[in-house]
Amino acid sequence: MALALLAGGAVRADEPVAVTQHQMRAGGQTLVYSAEVGRLPIADVATGEPHGFMGYIAYRIPSTDGAPRPLTFVWNGGPGANSTTLHFEVVGPYRGEGTALVANAETWLSFTDLVFVDPIGTGFSRPAKAEYADEFYGTVGDVASVAEFVRAWRIAHKAEAAPTWLAGESWGAGRAASVAHELLKRGAPVEGLILISGGSGLRDVGPPRALATALRAADWAQAALAHGKLAADLPKDPEALRRAAEGWARETYAPALERIDALSAAEREAVAAGLSRFIGLPAGEIDRATLTVSPRQYREGLLKDQGKTLYVFDVRRTDSGDGDFDPAILRYIRHDLNYPSPLPYVGLEPWEAGYAPGGAYPQSVGARWNYATAPVTEDEVKAAIAKAIKDGGGPPQLGPPLPGTAEAVALDPSLKVLVAAGWHDSLNSCAANREVEARLTGAVAQAVSFRCYAGGHMFYRDPPSRLAFSRDVRAMIEGR
Repeated sequence: MALALLAGGAVRADEPVAVTQHQMRAGGQTLVYSAEVGRLPIADVATGEPHGFMGYIAYRIPSTDGAPRPLTFVWNGGPGANSTTLHFEVVGPYRGEGTALVANAETWLSFTDLVFVDPIGTGFSRPAKAEYADEFYGTVGDVASVAEFVRAWRIAHKAEAAPTWLAGESWGAGRAASVAHELLKRGAPVEGLILISGGSGLRDVGPPRALATALRAADWAQAALAHGKLAADLPKDPEALRRAAEGWARETYAPALERIDALSAAEREAVAAGLSRFIGLPAGEIDRATLTVSPRQYREGLLKDQGKTLYVFDVRRTDSGDGDFDPAILRYIRHDLNYPSPLPYVGLEPWEAGYAPGGAYPQSVGARWNYATAPVTEDEVKAAIAKAIKDGGGPPQLGPPLPGTAEAVALDPSLKVLVAAGWHDSLNSCAANREVEARLTGAVAQAVSFRCYAGGHMFYRDPPSRLAFSRDVRAMIEGR
């Protein structure tokens, strides 16, 4: 056991760090690496007092040429999710299969050191005192604390010179873009971003709202094909179907949405019939006033006749299909990595597994989250949350977006950004992403590239997509 460091370098004897040595075969090579598990104090700059302890699992390989290896910080989203999904399904040295962990031949450790980060309130990470929780359980505080973690971790591990990458999934993608901006603003270099199933972090460059809405038809046509709900005369080849659906969306659907108030009853019927033909939802389920379908309405409506709902993260399915390897992850962390913390690992274990004075257990991080980025009224909060729940398309928007990808690129035009998504994710639109990419200009166009993979929100659950994604990330980090 080693001792944890405060951001300023002071040692905390009550925060042990476990370091173990490992070896594995991956990508045709033998990897000899160290694993480190600990919690880094997030300290008040004015007093040095820790306000939170952010947990991490790091994997590092000694450099063979004297130059620092790339260093990638990885987290999931939620908000309120720990890092185990990316860790144990695509990035780390082991991944889950069924009920076990197996060696991950495509682990990113073969080309970058890795630090998996659990934001406060997830995994073993906790606020130092109950009254500090609200500092971390909100969009603004979350970005500030994770940026501080990256800065402090690099100092504590003498890794300031390591080319640094940030990888985040879902909510964590937006976090990664904003953390990059925060670090660059402070003069801390960031090499690039890997934004997974959470948008591009770009504003004011996407398609008009009507076109973005219409392009959903190209995404949902794949679900209709998978569930046998597609019109019989449409192509059954996925790529040909995408082209047909996107062509109709551009030529007919988007122009209709742009002049929605002027459409005749007959025109509305024709558009509803065309949309039904591509996405499989009965025409009677399409609101003639708006001619739009929300993600929730589509998920709940496509197989309504069968009493089934599409899985939010992969509309090809009606269940998650998740493996049950959570117990294996807990054994791995506590025993193989020698970090036997009795704290519940939140996200894999419930708060109720641990001790709460008086039996008063905390609410989940997600239930306590403050989405506002500026002062808002209670009524505005209620309205935004109600709309987000009704639409089922992602978290509420309250206040202006925090600086993201475009602002980070403005600070460092050499930044490299990979935006990755799955064709079957109800919370993302690959068709809209491609339209965003086509509209980019200048430094942002040079910095940002988009990829869409067969699969859902966690598209790497499809083995071919996991392999392709890992190859794309490796090529970007290695500059190929």
